Amino acid sequence: MTTARKDMHETAASRSNVYGFLAAVYRAEPSAALLAQLKSSEFANILESLDLSLGDDFHDTPCERLVEDLAIEYTRLFIGPGPHVSPHESMNVAFDDPREATFWGSQTVKVKKLIEAAGLEYDDSFTGMPDHLSAELEFMQRLATKEAEAWAEPNDEFAANILKIEERFFDQHLSRWVSRFCDKVIEMSEHPFYERFAEMTKGFLEYESGRLRASITQAG
Repeated sequence: MTTARKDMHETAASRSNVYGFLAAVYRAEPSAALLAQLKSSEFANILESLDLSLGDDFHDTPCERLVEDLAIEYTRLFIGPGPHVSPHESMNVAFDDPREATFWGSQTVKVKKLIEAAGLEYDDSFTGMPDHLSAELEFMQRLATKEAEAWAEPNDEFAANILKIEERFFDQHLSRWVSRFCDKVIEMSEHPFYERFAEMTKGFLEYESGRLRASITQAG
């Protein structure tokens, strides 16, 4: 593997890991197993490579206490029944007609069609909506994994095509709403975990915006 191809492979693999961890964080209240992963040196190294961090407060708090506190905070922030932040693209995109902001609306259908056009299918156990933040992040994780595998094979043409799909989904979907979503989470958070993760998510996607374009240019 050439140095350039190795760099592309390692970058895609690291991006896939971060997307996967972020998807897990927003999918449901964190389990003890997930928190242990987030506290691991492996994840810390991934974040360090992207100039990101969860901070000392997270690492110093025992998992048992975090599990209980974060279950309450996740429900309050993302589910309700009180004022909360919907983790669905369809409820966060700025539409010309406010009536478009609805579950399983046109935006949800667009996300579903793009994911299916990429050749990916939903697990039989999946009961959520395609435009839930965790589903969109997992889609990017899967794409980045396929890209990393293509650089390793090597299959440069396939890797470049996957990069274009990543860029398209990022530009048409993630970049349109996740930053504002993160700002709302930061404003409403009562626990530093989700405030820090929202900051990290926003920072990572800002990194992605430039990284995707640079990778496409490098891939030719």
